[in-house]
Amino acid sequence: MARHKPHAKKIRLGKKMDSNQTVPTWVIMKTSRKVTTHPKKRRWRSTKIKP
Repeated sequence: MARHKPHAKKIRLGKKMDSNQTVPTWVIMKTSRKVTTHPKKRRWRSTKIKP
C-alpha cells in the first residue's frame, strides 16, 4: 500500500483497526464466559477491507 494515503482512507482503516479488537476481559467475566468472541472480528489475510 502507498505510503501517502488519502485522509479519508486513513480514517476508514483506523476505524477497522479499532473494531477488530477482542472482547474486553470484563465483558467475558460479567457474562460468565457466554460472550467470548464477536462476529465482526476480521482476519487480516483471509478477509479484506473494501478500499
